[in-house]
Amino acid sequence: MCNGKLASSDPSALALRLDAVCTRIRMAEQAASRPPGSVTLIAVSKTFPAEAVAAAARAGQKAFGESYVQEAVDKMGRLRSMPESGPLQWHFIGPIQSNKTRPIAEHFDWVQSIDRIRIARRLAAQRPADRAPLQSLIEVNISGEASKSGVAPADVLELAREILRLPGLRLRGLMAIPAPDLPPAAQRAAFRRLRTLQETLRAALSGPSAAGIDTLSMGMSADFETAIAEGATMVRIGTAIFGKRT
Repeated sequence: MCNGKLASSDPSALALRLDAVCTRIRMAEQAASRPPGSVTLIAVSKTFPAEAVAAAARAGQKAFGESYVQEAVDKMGRLRSMPESGPLQWHFIGPIQSNKTRPIAEHFDWVQSIDRIRIARRLAAQRPADRAPLQSLIEVNISGEASKSGVAPADVLELAREILRLPGLRLRGLMAIPAPDLPPAAQRAAFRRLRTLQETLRAALSGPSAAGIDTLSMGMSADFETAIAEGATMVRIGTAIFGKRT
């Protein structure tokens, strides 16, 4: 669900932007005949300071996305000294380097960008035993861009089966970032392809494994309403909440 709910005592620009995004998500859910609260908002806080995250948390947002490991870990440490922020949920959404898997496994609740079995195995092995399995999404290169990370659609099932064998991970679904600046029809088609791929994956796995694949992470500030219309259950929004990155 969208956790951002503007408190009447918090008139800050960030809280107002967060409230506007949540209103747009609710309207997109309604337009797509989706149940209210069926779409989770991930506020993408990469490059923004801990104080900005704290402001969003005070306004009601609790799930945040980060792409740079050390920046994120440092930010988490700072936020622990701001108890007014409350407990937060952290999603790693960037490309994963082999030498960065340990801090991801140790500090994050979700990882949305698994695209290689070697990375999945490292994350599973390095997940602390006292923490719940790392909630995991497979990143799909849905537009076939040579410069973009993500597994090819044809290889998703094989990777999914490997992840399901790893006790430190829990496979939840798929994530994609379609090519930017697509015409509206092509943009929508890319989101539809990812939804169809998830449906195909669930059918191929069947049973309890398929039932657990319930997350489709797609859509950002410029296109999240289209993504919701095509079945997104999670949207990753940064600029529309925190402003432009410098």
